[in-house]
Amino acid sequence: MPDRPEIVCICGSTRFVHQMRRANRDLTFAGVIVVAPGEADELITDEQKAALDALHLRKIDLADRVLVVNPGGYIGESTRREIAYAHAAGKPVSFTGPVPSDQ
Repeated sequence: MPDRPEIVCICGSTRFVHQMRRANRDLTFAGVIVVAPGEADELITDEQKAALDALHLRKIDLADRVLVVNPGGYIGESTRREIAYAHAAGKPVSFTGPVPSDQ
């Protein structure tokens, strides 16, 4: 038995917030520690977006693996950057939707 539960970092476009929340819930009930993107109810500044993007990379650092929520196969620019970061850090990456051909 591991010393701690698996840690999974959820990545994906904010347009899929409901699907990411569902993945978070399902993983949590499966006994997984989940780290997910920060959420904002209002528009954020470019500086706030940059800070959240940098913080999310630190969340990937904490994770054992990354789960990309990509209904229909959609992956935006920020998520592509996070996937590349995860690969460079040696983190396994899986997808909820179709795997992009460049992965």
